[in-house]
Amino acid sequence: MYICICHGVTDKKIAESIDDGARSMRDLSKQLGVGSQCGKCCNCAKKILNEKLIDIVDVTEQVA
Repeated sequence: MYICICHGVTDKKIAESIDDGARSMRDLSKQLGVGSQCGKCCNCAKKILNEKLIDIVDVTEQVA
């Protein structure tokens, strides 16, 4: 699904960016341009970011 129409960024692109090391909205903005134009995508992008980071922490805790 498209999250940022201004830059053509999908939820999959955001997830890939997080998998590649993005840990904040600033990182997503630098890498993908999310939130740098009209800003309507910020809430959805933050939700995806938070969910992915929680998943990363959960997996890390299970491994440790």
